Amino acid sequence: MSAKNRYLIASCGVILHLMLGSTYAWSVYRNPIIAETGWNQSSIAFAFSLAIFCLGMSAAFMGQVVDKFGPRVTGTISAILYASGNILTGVALANHSLLLLYLGYGVLGGIGLGTGYVTPVSMIIKWFPDKRGLATGLAIMGFGFASLLTSPIAYFLITKYDVINTFYLLGVAYFLVMLIVSQFLKFPYYSEQDTNDSHKQLSQGIGAKKALKTVEFYLLWLILFINTSCGLALISVVSPMAQDVAGMTANQAAIIVGLMGIFNGFGRLLWASLSDYIGRPLTCTILFVVNILMTISLMFLHVPALFTIAMAVLMTCYEAGFSLIPPYVSDIFGDKELATMHGYILTAWGMAALAGPMLLAVIYSATKSYTSTLVVFILLYLFALAITLCLKSKKENKYLS
Repeated sequence: MSAKNRYLIASCGVILHLMLGSTYAWSVYRNPIIAETGWNQSSIAFAFSLAIFCLGMSAAFMGQVVDKFGPRVTGTISAILYASGNILTGVALANHSLLLLYLGYGVLGGIGLGTGYVTPVSMIIKWFPDKRGLATGLAIMGFGFASLLTSPIAYFLITKYDVINTFYLLGVAYFLVMLIVSQFLKFPYYSEQDTNDSHKQLSQGIGAKKALKTVEFYLLWLILFINTSCGLALISVVSPMAQDVAGMTANQAAIIVGLMGIFNGFGRLLWASLSDYIGRPLTCTILFVVNILMTISLMFLHVPALFTIAMAVLMTCYEAGFSLIPPYVSDIFGDKELATMHGYILTAWGMAALAGPMLLAVIYSATKSYTSTLVVFILLYLFALAITLCLKSKKENKYLS
C-alpha cells in the first residue's frame, strides 16, 4: 500500500464530515423558523428527527455503494443530496410548507447525510490499518465538531440576511466544498507483495451478508442502539435538566448546551484512540461502566459545576459509540465489505433517533421527574454492559481466517 497523500485523502474525508455535521446546529434555526412561519416547536423538531432517521436507514444501502463504486462516487452523491435538501428547506420556509420541509431537510437531506456519513470511514480505516480506532475517531470527529463551526456562521447569516437565504447560501457552500473534497477520496491499492499483517486483514474476513447471520453483528447493533438512544435522549433535554436539576438560569443552560459540542467531538477521538491501546472489548466495558456511574451521579449532583462535568463525560460516551463500532466490526469481521457492514449497523442510529427522545418524553410525561428517566437509562446501560461482556467472551478474529 502506498502511503503517498494518505493524509490529504484523510483530511478531505474529515472535511466532508465537517460539512455534514452541520445538521447538529439545527437548534440555531428553531426560533428564526418559528418567527418566519409560525410553526410550533414539535413540528420543527420532527424535521431533525426525520433527517437522523433517514441517515441511519439510507446508510444501510449506501454502504454497499461505497464498497462497489468507491468513496468518490458516494461523496459526490452526498454533496448533491445534502445541498439540495438545504436549498429545498429554504424553499419550504419561503412557501410555509411543512411537507416540503420534511421532504427537503428530513428525507433528501437525511439521505445525503447517510450517504456521506459512511463514505470516508471505511476508506480512512484502510489507509491507516495499524491505527483503526484513531482513524475512525478522526474521520467522525469532524461530524461532532461541526456545530461549533456552523452555529456562529448560521447565526451571522440569519442576522445579516434571514433564515430563508441562510439555507440557500449554506446549501450552495456545502455543495461546492463537498464536491471538491469528494474528488480526492479513494481506497488504497494493495500489491501482492504487501505482507504487513494489518494490511492482510483488509482483504480478509467475510462479506456483509454472512455477517448478518452472526450473533456478534446483532450484539454490536444493540450496543450502538442502546448507547445512542440514551445519549440522544439526554442531548434533547440538556437545557431543561440543567435548569430543573442543577438550578441554572436559562442563559447558563444555553452555554452548557454549546459546551457539549466540544465534548461530542473529543469523545469520538478519545475513546477510539484508547481502544487502539487496550482493545475494543475492554474499552466498551469501561464505556458503559462510566455511563452508569455518570448517570447515577446526575440523580444526586445538583451543583451546577458537578452536573456539567457529569453531563460532559456522558456526551463523550454518547459519541464514543460512533467511533468504536466501525473498528470493532473490522476486528471481528475484517474489512472486506466494511462500508456495507457499517451502513447496516448505522440503522441502529436511525431507530435510536426515534426511540430515545420518545422514551424520555413518555417517562417524563408519566412521572414528571427526570429521576425516573435516569433509572431507566441506568438499567439500559447495565443491559448493554452485559451484552459487551458477552461479546468479549467470544473468540476474536474467528472470521478473519
